Amino acid sequence: MRVSPIATRLIALLLAAALISGCAGRSAPEEEPDEFEGVAEQQLYDEAREALDDGRYTTAISRLEAIDTRYPFGRHAEQAQLELIYAYYETSDWEATRAAASRFIRLHPTHPQADYALYMRGLASWQAGRFSLERLRLIDISKRDLGASRDAYTDFRELVSRYPNSEYAPDAEQRIVYLRNVLARHELHVADFYLRKGAYLAAVERGRWVIENYPEAEATRDALAVMVEGYLGLDMRDRAREVLQVLIENDPNNDRLRGRTFQPQHVQAESLSA
Repeated sequence: MRVSPIATRLIALLLAAALISGCAGRSAPEEEPDEFEGVAEQQLYDEAREALDDGRYTTAISRLEAIDTRYPFGRHAEQAQLELIYAYYETSDWEATRAAASRFIRLHPTHPQADYALYMRGLASWQAGRFSLERLRLIDISKRDLGASRDAYTDFRELVSRYPNSEYAPDAEQRIVYLRNVLARHELHVADFYLRKGAYLAAVERGRWVIENYPEAEATRDALAVMVEGYLGLDMRDRAREVLQVLIENDPNNDRLRGRTFQPQHVQAESLSA
């Protein structure tokens, strides 16, 4: 039996009405109540300060974030942003710490405590790059992924450069020394890998890069040894001998030396004497 066009339209209308009726019968999901609706800025700040003093950092963060959202131009706005950096740090949220510090520096580049924000950003990266067994000397951090440590090195160098008289500069300088040595050692691990794989030119370039970029690091002496061995692998003995002379003058007790003779570790080549 054929259904007339009028009947078809009528059925479609009835189905649509049923769907609308069903949807109307369902209650829309209720929005979660805003905990801080109508709470004054001063009250939020007082509660945040009390929580910080008591070490209740999660509670402090919720109040400080509420200030940042609800009162971005309020009386306590800038201080709340600063204290958020600290609260995030105390909860070991390194990514949030760096983001909050970067935002503060971007919004308030001339603020009297911009050096603090930069220091905390570096400190968060420092912590992100640490490993639990490092202090026990059970691991060599220089063999790990050092992305966060490089960020810390950059931040601390920027701090001592832009704010040499900052109260945070002395600590930053000490961390720079440590990080410089770690990063330089990491580059030498890469250079040794190149030597083992026969990529001698890459090893030479990596050793030169360490010397040029981390001239004050202890690892620069081993970088000279890498360059000597890389040149030997390239059969460039004259260049190897020139670098060897520099190595002897700067590090006569280097592990690769026997007096004034260089002993290759990875390269199949005869020993080289200066």
